[in-house]
Amino acid sequence: MTIKDIAERCGVSVSTVSRVLNDHPDVSDAVREKVMKVVQEVHYVPNNSARDLVKPQSNTIGLVVRGIGNPFFSQVIHSIEKATREAGYTLVFHQIPSGEDEIAAGASLVQSKKLRGLILLGGCFDYSREQIAVLKVPYVCCTYSNSFGGLKEGTYSSVTINDQKEAYRAVELLIRQGHKKIALLLDSKQDRSISELRYKGYRQALADYDIFFDEELVEETGKFDMESAYEAMRRLIWRRDDFTAAFVIADSMAVAAMKALADEGWHVPEDCSVIAIDGIQMSAYTVPTLTTLVQPSEELGTDSVRILLDMVENKAGNCHMELETSLREGGTVLQNK
Repeated sequence: MTIKDIAERCGVSVSTVSRVLNDHPDVSDAVREKVMKVVQEVHYVPNNSARDLVKPQSNTIGLVVRGIGNPFFSQVIHSIEKATREAGYTLVFHQIPSGEDEIAAGASLVQSKKLRGLILLGGCFDYSREQIAVLKVPYVCCTYSNSFGGLKEGTYSSVTINDQKEAYRAVELLIRQGHKKIALLLDSKQDRSISELRYKGYRQALADYDIFFDEELVEETGKFDMESAYEAMRRLIWRRDDFTAAFVIADSMAVAAMKALADEGWHVPEDCSVIAIDGIQMSAYTVPTLTTLVQPSEELGTDSVRILLDMVENKAGNCHMELETSLREGGTVLQNK
């Protein structure tokens, strides 16, 4: 059954059926009802791919998520979906592993789905002009910026926290509680991404408070997952048993680290205080509740959509937003006496 067959059944033109299927307002209620009745009777499914090829513009934006296992992203995705829907746009979602190229994935999505804009949730911090040149629509980097790259601020948009500053704040909180031997659990010290920025914040806090930086108190997980964090914390405990606090760069990793501490006979926070950054739902249900700096996940998503749609609708140009975390005190930080 084709659109021409439906038109013949209804005694109307093909263009009239097309306007009904595309929900155009310039069709009478009677004709619309007649066409839709036949469509339902014959179970007609419009060929959206073919229709998209001839449409000059769509009301669709894309979301490419880099990092399948990151539980924090689920909260941001929810806010992006909600904000997109409320603005009258459709969202196309595409998820890739953390090691894949989100720019290439985004460019392919733009071409195949005729997108008007793109949100990149999670990604590299060092794009070049040549890399981003393949993106032919407005885009927003959500949860990160071009911290290690050479892009000029006016050439792209971002919505993120200041990872280095927030890491500094987390370590400073431990220092003010009397801790000087503070361990660090992170993915990598040189990943040119979140880990490296939070590592810099950790180092800067120690330096500003004249605390000796001990390389042996830094443990790299090699992966951004709970299993790797659990094993890394166990390695750290076997190597050193004199640290009184730990800054773990992400909530999910901190939950795994707390399990490792417990399995090795340590008590949190009596033997080791723990603080992290993210504020994922799971970390509110640890015993004790994880002390963490909560990222504003809803604002990260809604602001990314707002900035993107302002560009899509020619209301504004590229811009950057830096949001702040809020402290959830929890019960995993104790004063060191």
